[in-house]
Amino acid sequence: MHIHKASMDEIAELLYRHNPWWSGEAKSDLIERPAYASKLEALEEKRDIVLLAGLRRVGKTTLLRQQILHLLKKEKPEHILYAPLDAYGFMGLSIHDIVREFRRAHQLDMKEKAHLFLDEVASKKDFQVELKDFHDNENVKVYASSSSASLMKEKASYLTGRTRTVEVLPLSFREYLMFRGKGAAPGQSHLLEAMFDEYMFDGGMPEYVLSRDPNDLNKIIDDIITKDIYLKHSFDNKTLLRDMFKLLCERVGKRTTVSRLANILEVSRDTVSRMMSHFEETYLFYSIPMCGTLNERLKSPKKTYIGDVGLRNITTGFRDKGAVYENLVFLALKNSEPCYYAEGGSEIDFKAGGSFVEAKYGKELSDGQAKLIERLGKRHKIIMADGYKFFYE
Repeated sequence: MHIHKASMDEIAELLYRHNPWWSGEAKSDLIERPAYASKLEALEEKRDIVLLAGLRRVGKTTLLRQQILHLLKKEKPEHILYAPLDAYGFMGLSIHDIVREFRRAHQLDMKEKAHLFLDEVASKKDFQVELKDFHDNENVKVYASSSSASLMKEKASYLTGRTRTVEVLPLSFREYLMFRGKGAAPGQSHLLEAMFDEYMFDGGMPEYVLSRDPNDLNKIIDDIITKDIYLKHSFDNKTLLRDMFKLLCERVGKRTTVSRLANILEVSRDTVSRMMSHFEETYLFYSIPMCGTLNERLKSPKKTYIGDVGLRNITTGFRDKGAVYENLVFLALKNSEPCYYAEGGSEIDFKAGGSFVEAKYGKELSDGQAKLIERLGKRHKIIMADGYKFFYE
């Protein structure tokens, strides 16, 4: 297939379109996510390449733009480049081609520091080689985003010691309230409880939280299945991918084995493993092992969680609130690399750090769980996550 390579004038026009601050326009009505903004600001003076990773439409581009607005308070506009590398006009161009045209357009000497914001960087075949070259040989600060975990894998060989990764998750409950323009004064816990019920239904995809249009969630699902898996990996059965997605949505928070999924779908274990790998690569699903020795972790079934509960609810309907709540607790603990704990036929949902966390929503502990928690409580901190308070206080 012939790919049109843009002329210098076409590249310049495209760059000006995506960088309005070069023409004095830097206004924004973006809703900030302070926790991520502080992380990015803390990395400004580091030489490291900052990698933003996460689900499609989870807000990575918005965070890049917010960091640009922050930098514009102290940097020259013409020293800041934003480039959506998956844009049609940039097809057939290397990242170096784009940056070279950026420097030419503003007559920037190679010694002058530039801030490069490279959106969907993994859409470029040799991005890891190019990023390494920028880091090692040019006076630049690079921020890059990707919706594919392949970026994380590729950095191992080329970018070791040169990167800081920030995984962007769906909106937390506090962020959700901010996006909805809601809040509650002390003593108005009933309002927070009502909003938390809506949060459990909506999930935390920023665009959907603002629009409340179900088509936004359905499009995310379709884009991941069609563009990121079916087309990218030349998968031969899109219907099977959708069936696997629905099945995993139904089994959120449950122990899952490849063999069980293969039997239900009537396909090979290898096919199920491939699909699961692709879903995890796109941050659509996560799997956690059972706590224990390496042998126990490898042999025991894993528990599966979805990257955003809104995507699950639009697929299965809003039912089994206990599973939805457990999934939200998982996302809150995800960065602590949780595992689930099982002993004597009873199970605690998560062990994260030095704490055990049991996620209950409107249900009591079983006798077995109560006894297990009593035994563990003598040696460990036990947290009972119930209702909005776990996410708000």
